[in-house]
Amino acid sequence: MSDKIARRPTSSIAMCTYNGAAYVDAQLDSLLAQTCLPGQVVIADDASTDGTIEIVEGFVARANALGVQVNVVRHPANVGFVANFSHALERSTGEVVFLCDQDDVWHEDKLAVMLDAFATRPGLTLLHADARLVDRNLVDMGVSLFQSLQLTRAEFELIHGGRAFDVLIRRSAATGATLALRRELIDTALPVREGWIHDEWLAIVASITGTVDALERPVINYRQHGGNQIGARPRTLADRWRDLVRPRAAMFKAELDRMHALQVWLAQRGDFQSAHSMVARRIAHFQARLEMDRHGHWRRLPAIARQWRKGNYAHFSNGARSAWRDFLRQT
Repeated sequence: MSDKIARRPTSSIAMCTYNGAAYVDAQLDSLLAQTCLPGQVVIADDASTDGTIEIVEGFVARANALGVQVNVVRHPANVGFVANFSHALERSTGEVVFLCDQDDVWHEDKLAVMLDAFATRPGLTLLHADARLVDRNLVDMGVSLFQSLQLTRAEFELIHGGRAFDVLIRRSAATGATLALRRELIDTALPVREGWIHDEWLAIVASITGTVDALERPVINYRQHGGNQIGARPRTLADRWRDLVRPRAAMFKAELDRMHALQVWLAQRGDFQSAHSMVARRIAHFQARLEMDRHGHWRRLPAIARQWRKGNYAHFSNGARSAWRDFLRQT
């Protein structure tokens, strides 16, 4: 064993399953095909009824034969994917924990590459990566996850420069299926606050309390099959137009709830004043955008102009596209 491998942190994989019999076997195979095997796999099943558990039980024997510890948590009733992931994370004991969906296929060097990043960067708290989008049959869709998210070079430069919070406060950029994080983050971040998805919450907390970075290469085949809890696909021109004009009051209210939950978490910690200030500004921005629904299109222009001059569209929304949305959208 080389010195480099000996310095790798210990690892756990936190995997959630729910009626995943169609795809979970391929994912489990890919975990055992890693060039650097995990020390532990925690599988939390959310009351599957389709044979998923039988496949998992078969995996346990194969993994144990390779020296991989497997812990299986079976919920008697459905708790939802956020709570299910939280239970898997809490039971993970490795120094670095990887999130794992049931329907993807990991590239064989995923663990090795990402663990080496943590080994060489002691201050790294969370690392996320690109993925290759594939269809239900694992056929390449010709686009990567980062391309589908339309992450810009400027956003990558912020992330690589230690300013991931400036990106994540504006939009989701770290997808759970590619995430790896230091075990200490779990104790800091859980429980996931109301309105947040587990991966978004882990990433935003990591960006406040530590360092988040992105690996600009695919580490998994990210299967898109129509049944994903959260998926990604290229957007068509029709998608973009519908997005411009559709009502957004419900989305704005949900975002305000999320930001208030983060604000409460920050207040309870009593530090991170810079993040607290940014969250307060984002709350004010979305309150202003929600208020615009009281007016017709042309009467929204003064409020849009005020938000533009303050730089809030650039910092907390999608720039000119969001300003256009506020002018064009229906109520």
